[in-house]
Amino acid sequence: MILIYVICKNKTEAEKIAKMLLKLRLIACANWRQVESCYRWKNKIVNGHETVMILKTRQNYFKRVEGIIKKIHSYEIPCIIKLNPDKVSGNYQKWLLKETKIV
Repeated sequence: MILIYVICKNKTEAEKIAKMLLKLRLIACANWRQVESCYRWKNKIVNGHETVMILKTRQNYFKRVEGIIKKIHSYEIPCIIKLNPDKVSGNYQKWLLKETKIV
């Protein structure tokens, strides 16, 4: 199992991406939360509101998930970070594998 950390412009975009990935069974779950951000973009410091999304999926699905996010994401350079948890509950892992099994 891996987690994929993604920053979206808003909740609507996060929900659109999550629903597409769920429909394709490429993720088992998505969580999002609105956050305040400060970053440098094109030589300017920008303050704004964004949505952090965490996706849960299989290790070998990362490239496919990343590709879909890049196709539908509104940012020129979206933040997509793969995180490898040290430990995952056995029952949660079983559920994730069942929910991401492509039939």
